[in-house]
Amino acid sequence: MADRSAPQPRRSNRGRTASGKPNPVDVHVGGRVRLRRTLLGLSQERLGEAIGLTFQQVQKYERGANRIGASRLWDLSRVLDVPMSYFFEDMDEDVSNLSPRNIAGAALDAEVPAVSDPLTKRETLELVRAYYRIADPQVRRRVFDLTKTLGAANPASEAGDEPPA
Repeated sequence: MADRSAPQPRRSNRGRTASGKPNPVDVHVGGRVRLRRTLLGLSQERLGEAIGLTFQQVQKYERGANRIGASRLWDLSRVLDVPMSYFFEDMDEDVSNLSPRNIAGAALDAEVPAVSDPLTKRETLELVRAYYRIADPQVRRRVFDLTKTLGAANPASEAGDEPPA
């Protein structure tokens, strides 16, 4: 009969938090994949085809539900035309502190910080895409200058505020 008091081998939690939620680092990397894909105007299906995956797998990567391995991250960097470091840029220190290495063996599950980066909002992505569809460089420059002027006119507003309805 086996000794039940013997230490059990540690099972992999596949990088998830103690509550089973995706690791915040994986969520951040997935968000960067989504941001770049959207800025390029690629659908999840087209990105998946380019790297040999289904759109459902791309969806899971973008949500952080599936972790992205190094070779797949390399493929993504090539298809999305960004350096590998791009996927880790703008990561909060709070998020980086929740890497699997840092939370291994942690008794309490740290809360995932709320993402409030305005660059990840759909509105921002649509605005940038529309801006780059302006063919005339002089008109585009005027829109740019107008936007900067309007943004500076109301310094009390937060960068992440929603536009009025």
